[in-house]
Amino acid sequence: MLFPKTYTADNVSLYQLYNNKETYGKFKLNNLYFTGYTSKWLDRTRGYYYYTMFNSECVIVLLDPDTCEQGAPTIDELTVKGQILYESEAARSLLSNLARDLNWSEEGILSTVSSYTISEPDATGLVSELFEFFYVFSSIYSIISIIVYCVFIAFPVVSIPVQKTRAYGKPAEILAEAEEELATLPQLATEDMFITEHYFIETSSYGVAIVPIDAIIWIYKYSTMHKFLWHHFSITYTLYITAAKRHYIKCPKNIKSDIDGIMDYLAEANHDILVGFSEENRLKVEEIQDDFEIIRKISGFLSKRV
Repeated sequence: MLFPKTYTADNVSLYQLYNNKETYGKFKLNNLYFTGYTSKWLDRTRGYYYYTMFNSECVIVLLDPDTCEQGAPTIDELTVKGQILYESEAARSLLSNLARDLNWSEEGILSTVSSYTISEPDATGLVSELFEFFYVFSSIYSIISIIVYCVFIAFPVVSIPVQKTRAYGKPAEILAEAEEELATLPQLATEDMFITEHYFIETSSYGVAIVPIDAIIWIYKYSTMHKFLWHHFSITYTLYITAAKRHYIKCPKNIKSDIDGIMDYLAEANHDILVGFSEENRLKVEEIQDDFEIIRKISGFLSKRV
């Protein structure tokens, strides 16, 4: 669809292209004749039906209105981007009407005209353009992502999780210390969560995080029941961590024993950590984080203006 090959009528058949899954292409056509019929969609003329010879076969071609100048009687030569359709209902209806106009049997005209049609609107319409746009956009995004992640792999200190530690010190020093502690022997380790002497580290498919234990303010767990209809399959637990400088970490889909072990160790390592979800702890965290500072500044500014 994006980079179609160019085909001429004398070296390939629509049957071969369709069966080889090459349904899009640029077709060099000669001597096209208007059938007198148009294709409409929502009271809008979608295209004009022509017939021409393609590799010794009579083929129906649907052209965009602009391509055929709103239904020119004949077109001597034309190169058009189109999609090959097989036994199109619209084309079959067209042939039935043509047979009636020519006082010909429907079986006779169907045996004369190819079952394959070439449609320009199906290859250049809105749906095709949207597909091409998202294809190109996702390709560019993928290439940029690969380059960025390669840079992160080569230079971990510039990665987003490490740069977030800037709130607690120099990212390079924090990364070096965390790597050294993790390489020796973690104080506690689960499948994707690790506690070293000074850091909590998460390395899961849901995210990567490094946070100093002494910067953690609040920890709590949240359970999720997985069920289908009336059957309960399992319960997973998510660990939520709130650290200083509004740093929030979520570690989903863990088992209860792992979450409890992490929470107990963190609470023991830092006695200032608030443990468990409660309204009291939430209000304390808001006070510690000073979450309403911006609102108070805006209110004070507006009151001065008034």
